[in-house]
Amino acid sequence: MSGEPAVAFLVSREGIEQVELTEPWRAVEQVGATPRLLSPEPGKVQAYRHLEPADTFAVDEVADDADPAAFAALVLPGGVANGDLLRWQEPAREFVRGFLATGGPVAVICHGGWILIDVNAVSGRTITSWPSMAADFRNAGAEWTDQELAVCTNGLFPLISSRKPDDLPAFCTQLVASLPR
Repeated sequence: MSGEPAVAFLVSREGIEQVELTEPWRAVEQVGATPRLLSPEPGKVQAYRHLEPADTFAVDEVADDADPAAFAALVLPGGVANGDLLRWQEPAREFVRGFLATGGPVAVICHGGWILIDVNAVSGRTITSWPSMAADFRNAGAEWTDQELAVCTNGLFPLISSRKPDDLPAFCTQLVASLPR
């Protein structure tokens, strides 16, 4: 990869927890990397502040057209609707599968990890998330833990995870530390 590393932020068309998109995005920019917003659909995506609509964001690239090997890291922001919508969209699943094959770091927060269950990427891994997802992760073979930050390196790719917006400082610090310099 030449120049600044690019970081993929993969989201669905709506339901993204805004701060879980904007804070990691800002952290990536601050270290000189280039964040790119990917979604299965072109246009704009709708973020939320919990259940209240917030800002919209323009999609930089459709998941079908994106080359997973062009990215140094993958960020999966949370939001219940975002995580649930993303997991059943085949272009999103295909992009995630392709990215996982690169061995690059995956950073997931809150409900963003549902798609990792659907692509069979959590078995034997340690992960944290919003507590309501604990059974989902355990049923998929993961070791779920209730802590601010979980970093799992015992697999094909580094897995960085956090539970909620309050965990963003630790999450963002670990995300940028995982980027190539």
